[in-house]
Amino acid sequence: MSNVLDVRGLTAQRGGRTVLNGVDLVVPAGSIVAMLGANGAGKSSLVMTLAGLIDGAKGEVSLEGKRIDGLTPLERRRAGLAIVAEGHQVLPGVTVHDNIAAAALSLPRALAAERIEEAVEMFPELRERMSVEAQRLSGGQKQMVNIAQALVIRPKVLLVDELSLGLAPAVVQRLGNMLRDIAAQGVGVLLIEQFTTLALSLAQTAYVMERGNLIFSGTSQALRDDPSILHGAYLASGTH
Repeated sequence: MSNVLDVRGLTAQRGGRTVLNGVDLVVPAGSIVAMLGANGAGKSSLVMTLAGLIDGAKGEVSLEGKRIDGLTPLERRRAGLAIVAEGHQVLPGVTVHDNIAAAALSLPRALAAERIEEAVEMFPELRERMSVEAQRLSGGQKQMVNIAQALVIRPKVLLVDELSLGLAPAVVQRLGNMLRDIAAQGVGVLLIEQFTTLALSLAQTAYVMERGNLIFSGTSQALRDDPSILHGAYLASGTH
C-alpha cells in the first residue's frame, strides 16, 4: 500500500515554544491512521502545520510523492490535503448548501455543483436540510457539513481533528463508519482524537505524541495490547 502522505522531520514553533520536534509519519492511501495524545501534546499544532498555517515550520511534507511544504494553505488544499477542523464550526447566517458550496468556490460552477452532490450523497440528513441555516443543525449534523466541505475537493488526504468532541456516542459511531467509507474510496485519513477507544477501533496504525515528540508508532493492536504506553503519555502531560 503506497503512502499518500509522508512527513519527515517536521518541526514547528508557536509563541517561541517548540510544539513539534522532528515528527515523522506516514498515512497510506485507503487507510485510517490515529494520532493520539493528551491536551497540549501537539496534535492540533500538527494539523495546523500540515495545513500550512504555522509560519517557519521546517521539514518535508509530501503528498503522493510531491513536496507541498513550500505551498500556501490554499495550494495545499488544491493539491488534495483537506481538513475537518476541531469544533464542528459552520458559517453563521448561511444555509447548509451555501456552507458546502463555499468550500467549492475555486471550482467551475458546473463542477462545483457535481462535487457538492457527491459530498452530500454520504449524508442523507443534510440533503433534507440544504436550505436550512447551518447554525440551526445539531452538533453531529454540523460535523457532517464540515466533512462534506472537505470532500468537495476529492481529497487525497483527510485530516480530522477531534471527530468526537462534544458529540453523543451514537453520532460518533455513525461518523466513524463514514470515515471508514471515505478511506475505502482510497483516501488516506489522519484522525487526531482524544477518545482513544474510538480512534483505535477505526485505525489500522497509530502514533502517540507527547510534548511535540512522537513516543510510539505501530499498529493499533499493539497499543490495545499495551495500554501503559498511552497511560504514560497522558500522565506525563498532567492530563487524565
